[in-house]
Amino acid sequence: MYLERAAALLPGGSGKSGPRAGLQGGSGAGARAGIEAPVFRTEEALGKAVERERARTASLVVLLDEHGKQMDSEAFAVWLKREMDSGRQLIVLAVGPAEGWGKTIGDQRSDTMRLSLGPMTMAHELARVVICEQLYRALTILKGHPYHRGGP
Repeated sequence: MYLERAAALLPGGSGKSGPRAGLQGGSGAGARAGIEAPVFRTEEALGKAVERERARTASLVVLLDEHGKQMDSEAFAVWLKREMDSGRQLIVLAVGPAEGWGKTIGDQRSDTMRLSLGPMTMAHELARVVICEQLYRALTILKGHPYHRGGP
């Protein structure tokens, strides 16, 4: 539900989403917009998929991790806009394994960041829903849509 809604808010968005990888934004000729939500069974499988995409476009891997940076919805929207405006064409938001992220994908790359959804522990399926909703919320904030009712 949130994926389709968010895809429609991306530059060039058609409202289509699919089962492959990442958040794709950007603008200009040839830019594609869409949101996809694959499930990778191993960290290595995610790494291989990201490497295939990196060969074609500037990308960023965002690892959801309990020790990552915490942002409120408005800060996440500002961060997302900055990344998209800088020419970032692919942002991969990845929910990690139960044991946490290893060094394979996370600590060896300069184009990787860690993001925390907060101090609470949650099921992976719930974390996927939360990040999809926050992505949709961020895009509505950027569009000035009334979905987000921030403030005191």
